[in-house]
Amino acid sequence: MRLKDKVAITTGAASGIGKATAILFAEHGAKVVVADIDEDGANQTVATIRDAGNEAIYVQTDVTISDNTERMVRETLNTYGKLDILLSSAGIAMRLPVADLPEEDWHRCLNVNLTGVYLCAKAAIPAMQKNGGGSIINLSSIYGLVGADVRAAYVASKGGVTNLTRGMSLDYAEDNIRVNCICPGFVETPLVAGVIKTPEEYKTLADKHPMRRLAQPEDIAYGALYLASDESAFVTGIALPIDGGYTAG
Repeated sequence: MRLKDKVAITTGAASGIGKATAILFAEHGAKVVVADIDEDGANQTVATIRDAGNEAIYVQTDVTISDNTERMVRETLNTYGKLDILLSSAGIAMRLPVADLPEEDWHRCLNVNLTGVYLCAKAAIPAMQKNGGGSIINLSSIYGLVGADVRAAYVASKGGVTNLTRGMSLDYAEDNIRVNCICPGFVETPLVAGVIKTPEEYKTLADKHPMRRLAQPEDIAYGALYLASDESAFVTGIALPIDGGYTAG
């Protein structure tokens, strides 16, 4: 039970990486707050956790709205009395180069992927300071480490998450708040499945990774489990690629 007696918020937990991580955290003893704008999907995650005999609640949360992120933390404290772990997993993808990118799409991508990380951390940090420390884990991307074509807003947002993580790690190290990010390669989530139409397209995408496959959400969740646990007590400010070797070349 690597997270016994810990309380964790997981955003974007209605599906994909956020869902897999919420379930894994609960399996390892955490009381989990499932935060997502998608009520149906989030309630399914909560039901999966509870059916396994573990603890979880749902708090509907739009991470781009500060009133929502503040309520997310407030309801966590009201229910469980403290906050140890924040996983910021909510995010969207966008495939357009700058000249073709509508301004409203630019702002939406940055608001969800980057401002959402900031607002969740801003709400969570005072509770962690009161608790004597904690672990914040942000979901960046391989494109928070390297560039990519036709993804101007997405690359900008994820690069921002990576460096926001580094900056926060320095600001709050003396408060025993560790801040790290994970940089996944392509993961078999509903988001990615929506753009893969044929087996040939899957193979093309898989072949970008030296391990010749896409990640499963659980591959990323286990990295988050390490960063959430006391095993990583001396780890802060890192950007951890879990990408099948994508960024090694």
